[in-house]
Amino acid sequence: QVQLVESGGGLVQPGGSLRLSCAASGSIFDIFSNYVMGWYRQAPGKQRDLVATITSVGNTNAADSVKGRFTSSRDNAKNTVYLQMNSLRPEDTAVYYCNALRITSTRRYEYWGQGTQVTVSR
Repeated sequence: QVQLVESGGGLVQPGGSLRLSCAASGSIFDIFSNYVMGWYRQAPGKQRDLVATITSVGNTNAADSVKGRFTSSRDNAKNTVYLQMNSLRPEDTAVYYCNALRITSTRRYEYWGQGTQVTVSR
């Protein structure tokens, strides 16, 4: 069974920082570095939106709403991906989910974590 476990969420004041982690494990997870890792978030009553992605070789992309504030990174040796969030705003409040995606010529492999709550408030 594949598991993605997020951690690092919590309550932070506006302007503060948090670092989320997502650790991958499981006997069928094959090679972590084969996967594009992504961070998504979902606020109450809203759809789940893509926040940031990082490829197997470390190329990153981020949503316009978080560019310059959020940075994704990964440690393939530890099967872990990170999301460094700076200058947090109340509108960043959401449940943040880790995603692992690999698409081959014959199959799509996709896994989700259980989510971690991030609340930005005074």
